[in-house]
Amino acid sequence: MQFDATSGIKEKIAVIGLGFVGLPLSVMLAEKGFSVAGIDTDVEKVSKLHQSKSYIGDIDDNRLKKVVDSGNFVATTNFDEIKSVGSIIICVPTPLTNQKVPDLRFIISAGTEISKRLQKGQLIILESSTFPGTTNEVLLPILEKSGLQIGEDFLLANSPERIDPGNDKYMVDEIPKVVGGVTSKCKQAAISLYSQIYHEVVPVSSTEAAELTKLLENTFRFINISFINEMAILCDQLHVDIWEVINAAATKPYGFTPFYPGPGIGGHCIPVDPLYLQWKLKQLEMSSDFITISEQTNHRMISYIVNRTEKLLPSKSLSSTNILIYGVTYKKDVEDTRDSAALEIIELLKQKGANVHYHDPYISSLKIANEELFNTDLTENVLRKMDCTIILTDHSNIPLKKILNNASLVFDTKNITNGHEGTARVVRLGEGVQL
Repeated sequence: MQFDATSGIKEKIAVIGLGFVGLPLSVMLAEKGFSVAGIDTDVEKVSKLHQSKSYIGDIDDNRLKKVVDSGNFVATTNFDEIKSVGSIIICVPTPLTNQKVPDLRFIISAGTEISKRLQKGQLIILESSTFPGTTNEVLLPILEKSGLQIGEDFLLANSPERIDPGNDKYMVDEIPKVVGGVTSKCKQAAISLYSQIYHEVVPVSSTEAAELTKLLENTFRFINISFINEMAILCDQLHVDIWEVINAAATKPYGFTPFYPGPGIGGHCIPVDPLYLQWKLKQLEMSSDFITISEQTNHRMISYIVNRTEKLLPSKSLSSTNILIYGVTYKKDVEDTRDSAALEIIELLKQKGANVHYHDPYISSLKIANEELFNTDLTENVLRKMDCTIILTDHSNIPLKKILNNASLVFDTKNITNGHEGTARVVRLGEGVQL
């Protein structure tokens, strides 16, 4: 079978990996009239999709059901679907190993499955976040094992995902799409496809430039969030309110971008992507001092939250105290605890002898150091029994009035209690209150 990836005709597309990136992308493509084969090795996920049950917060069941019922989206574990598509988009995870080095096994596996079935004229696009050089140095050699020639028999490009879970301000297709190809023909094919999907396509000169664009975006956030977290710690010592200072600085119409402190950096990209870049730099016998310092500061914040909680308690000790954590997801209004600072904070609190409970409307259970914790009902009685309630995630539906009127002590790391009244003693991270 011969495909023409530059024809501009809506074709059948395979999306490999149906997680936080792949499923929203698949649904959007299906809504735009493409026939989409969503491929994932997770049998349970595929089974849920067959029943039009979404496991991603940004995709509700009704929206999923419409594309499933239309026949435009079919989920499967069968990679043979690759043979009948014009384009293949890879959206698999790119985590870190325990040694904090890139773990590319999912990209390698996807590439291997594609190589076995690669057809002439097909376009492959890697969207997974990764270090510059992955498309050319890792994925391309795997695909060439098919015996087909890059730029002639098949096409390969990189277009890093820009999914922001829980963000309802921008639709996926409203976010400009960066595209780089292995050859000029590869780039043009990817531009042709994505111009049918996204409002704006941003071509760059190479796949390395596309890969580095994503790492730059998230390293920028990583460094600035870590910096403002350090400033929050310093403001506590200086007895100056960091929130007031940020808001005042943000009135400057140029040269300043506001970032806000919190319990630490979490999620699928920001804690990971800078370390992908750092790893690549080390292969070239270089390193980024900013990334190193930022990572240290990020982990320091976790210890700081726990130590400050201890100092807030009348006993100045966490041993045998009852601590309630509100919010364990890495950001508001998402069902995702990946690399959430809350998990490390809970573990550290427990190591210091605290009896830790948590409430999060999105997470029914957690595993911390081989111990399973279950979501605690946020009742008035529970709040009154706690020695301290720590707010780590600012979910939109947080019952703030109930917390402030029933808890004895609230440690607010997200500044959502500012301006609200209640009977609880409230201390905000970085507000500069002397203990």
